[in-house]
Amino acid sequence: MDKNVEISMLLSFYGNILTSKQAEAAQLYYNEDLSLSEIADIAGITRQGVRDNIKRAENILYDMEDKLGLCGRFLKIKDKLAEIEKSASAIENSVENSHISEEVGMKIKKIVDLVSDINDSF
Repeated sequence: MDKNVEISMLLSFYGNILTSKQAEAAQLYYNEDLSLSEIADIAGITRQGVRDNIKRAENILYDMEDKLGLCGRFLKIKDKLAEIEKSASAIENSVENSHISEEVGMKIKKIVDLVSDINDSF
């Protein structure tokens, strides 16, 4: 995964534990794609100060992910849901051409709908 995307995701999970300066610098750098100089102008500090805040934020975010693993688990769940949705949709499509009970067909449709709803909430 690209580092910018990875840090952006980690910010979503753990950004609240950073100091406001660390969070702002990391947010502007990774999510808004601003340069160190642009962030320094906004924050009223030096480029080196911005870089230090970003590096500290990165270390904290990676440390939290190592300890808790929330982002990794989220990505695994999302991947597994995509597999379930693909399989359930394939079953649903093949069921339309076979003679199975209406009850089984409705349950398959329910699975497809539930997985779709869960994916939409991410």
